[in-house]
Parts: sequence; structure tokens; C-alpha cells
Amino acid sequence: MKCSIDGCPGEYEERKIVHTVRHHGQVVVIDGVPAEVCSVCSDVLLRPETVRRIEELLQSKTAPTSTAPLYQYV
Repeated sequence: MKCSIDGCPGEYEERKIVHTVRHHGQVVVIDGVPAEVCSVCSDVLLRPETVRRIEELLQSKTAPTSTAPLYQYV
């Protein structure tokens, strides 16, 4: 599918990405998220079912499989 960004000649490709979101004041990193990514400008599209799964994951009380350091840009 052609990129939806005006003037970008790229095409979306299916990839796995690292998705970062702030949830209840905490930064959450989710690895291996399926997404459509533009080959030129790197615009990212998530399917509705992927967004629903991320929301379910954030609402679950399951502990993360690992943690990552968080640095503040000062």
C-alpha cells in the first residue's frame, strides 16, 4: 500500500516494531508489535486489532518480562 504521507513515494511494509507508550505515568516498551512501516519516511500504521491487543496488555496485571533503563533528556 502506498504511504499516506503527502508527497512520500514510499510503500508500507509489514514489520515488527518496538512500541513505546506512557501508561499511568510509567513508560512502557512493547517489543515485537506488528505494524505497517513506510520504506521511505518510516511512518507507522497499527491495525485496529493490534491497538486493541496493546490496550489489553496495558490493562492486564501481568508483570513485564524485563525492564529497560529510562534516561531523562536534560
